[in-house]
Amino acid sequence: MATDTVDVLVIGGGATGTAALYDLARRGLRALLVEMGDLATGTSGRYHGLLHSGGRYAVRDPETAHECIVENRVLRRIAPFAVEDTGGLFVSAPQDPPDFVHDWLVGCAASGIPTEELTPAQACAEEPALSPELVAAYRVPDAAVDGFELTHGFVRAAREYGARALIYHRVAALLREGDAVVGAELEDVRTGERRTVRAACVLNAAGPWAGEIARLADLDVRVLFDRGAMIAMTTRWVNTVVNRLRPPDDGDILVPVGTVCILGTTSVHTERPDDRRVEAWEVEKIITEAAAVAPAIAQARALRTWAGVRPLYEPPNAEHHDEDGRAVRRTFSVLDHATRDGVRGLVTVVGGKLTTCRLMAEKAVDAVCAQLGVETACTTADEPLPSEPPRLHRLSDRWRKLEAGESSGALICECEMVTRPQLEQTIREYGEQPVALDDLRRDLRLGMGPCQGGFCAYRAAGVLQEVKPHNDAPPVRALADFVEERFRGVRPLLWGQQLRQFYLDEMIYRRTLGLDTLLNAQEAADE
Repeated sequence: MATDTVDVLVIGGGATGTAALYDLARRGLRALLVEMGDLATGTSGRYHGLLHSGGRYAVRDPETAHECIVENRVLRRIAPFAVEDTGGLFVSAPQDPPDFVHDWLVGCAASGIPTEELTPAQACAEEPALSPELVAAYRVPDAAVDGFELTHGFVRAAREYGARALIYHRVAALLREGDAVVGAELEDVRTGERRTVRAACVLNAAGPWAGEIARLADLDVRVLFDRGAMIAMTTRWVNTVVNRLRPPDDGDILVPVGTVCILGTTSVHTERPDDRRVEAWEVEKIITEAAAVAPAIAQARALRTWAGVRPLYEPPNAEHHDEDGRAVRRTFSVLDHATRDGVRGLVTVVGGKLTTCRLMAEKAVDAVCAQLGVETACTTADEPLPSEPPRLHRLSDRWRKLEAGESSGALICECEMVTRPQLEQTIREYGEQPVALDDLRRDLRLGMGPCQGGFCAYRAAGVLQEVKPHNDAPPVRALADFVEERFRGVRPLLWGQQLRQFYLDEMIYRRTLGLDTLLNAQEAADE
C-alpha cells in the first residue's frame, strides 16, 4: 500500500474544499485534497448558479446576508472568469405579502446590501418576460457563478503553490491514534487500489457527507439533509437574476446561466446525503411559481431537472427543524474537534453557501493553523487567482472563435459548440487517469444543450475510445452511463417538445444503435 505524508489532508472537492486547498497552499502548507468523485460533483455542482447578494436572507438570517454581500464582492474580484455580472431583481407579485417589502429593505440596509427601487414598468422594460402585474421591484447586486469553473480555478491556483488533488478516491477510514486523527486510508473507486495518507491535520469539507466522515473518527456531527430541485429551461427567459420579494419559499428564483434559465428551488427534508430525486409536485410547483413573475414560462419547454442536497448544520443544543429546512440558518460552522471533542488533528466545516466558500475555507484553515501552531494569515481575498481557465464556456465566445477561424475541427456537440480538437485536448489533459464522458460534460458542457446528448454522446464516445483506447470503462459502458444520466434529468419533464426530443433520443440509442443489446453483450463478455 502506497503511503504519502502531508501537512493537511482536505476531504471534499466542492467549492469549500478546493478553496481551502488554495488557502493552505498560499500559507505554505503541504496540502492534498481527496474527492470521491470528480470536482464539484456534489452540492457545488448541483445548484442553481446564483452568486447571492444576500437579499434572500436579509430578513430571517442577517448573518448569512452580510456574509453573502461581502463574499459576492470578493469572488467577483478574485474569480471574474467564473462570474457573469447579470445583476439581480427582487420583484413582488400581487399575491406576495406587501408588508414584507419594508422588513426586507430594513434588513438589506442593516446587512450592507445596496438596493435601488424601480417601478414595475422599468423592471418590465429591462426584462420583457416579466409580468406587467408586478407591484414592486428593486435592483440588487446578484450575479451568476459557474461552480465547475470556480472549483477548477481554485485547484489550478493551488497547484501553482505545490498542492495536489486526487479525484475518484474515497476515504475508507480515518487513522486515529489515541486522541488524535493522524491521516486517512483512501480507496481508488475505479481500480480498488488503496493508499495511506499521513497528515498533521485533516480538514473535513465533505458537505452532506461531513457527518459520515466525522463518524469514521467516532465523532458526532449532526448534518441535516435538505434536498432542493431545479429546472433548466431551454430559453434564457431573463438576463437578470429574478427573486420573489417574499419570505424564501419554493420556486422563487430565476437565474440566467449560459444559454438557459434555471428555476429553483424546493426544500425537502431527506435522510440521504445523495438523494437526487425530483418529484412531480416539485416540477409543477417550481414552474407555477416562476410563471407568477414570468407568465410565458408556463408554456415554455423545460430542458432538464436535477436536485442537490444542502448540508445544513445544527449545533447539539439547537432546536431541531427536520421538516422545515428553510428554518435552519444558512450560515456555516467550523468545528475544531480538539476543543469540541478532545480529538486533535481534525477540523470540520459544514453549512454555508457556495457564495461564501472562500470565507468558509478561510475560517476552517484558521482553525487548522491554530492546531498546527502556524501563524500565517489568509491572503486568498487579496488578489485574483493566478491562473485563468483555458476553456471558454460562454456560447457567444465559442461562436466568435469559430467565425473568426480561431477554432477549427468538426463539431462534436452542436448545441454547445464543442469541437473535436477541444474534446481531444481535454481528454489528453487527464493523462493516465481514467476519463468518463460525464467528466467531459463538466469540463466542456458536452451534452448540456437542448438535445441532452442525443446527437453528441455517441460521437464523443468514439473520440474518447480513439484518444484513450485503454480507458477504465469499456466504450459501450461509458456511453450507456452517460446516456442514462442525461435521460435521468429529462424523465420528470416528459411532455410537449421535451417528450418529442426524448422519443427521438430513444430511437437513436435504443433502436438505431441498439445500445441495450450492445450493453448486454458487453456484460456477458465481462462475466
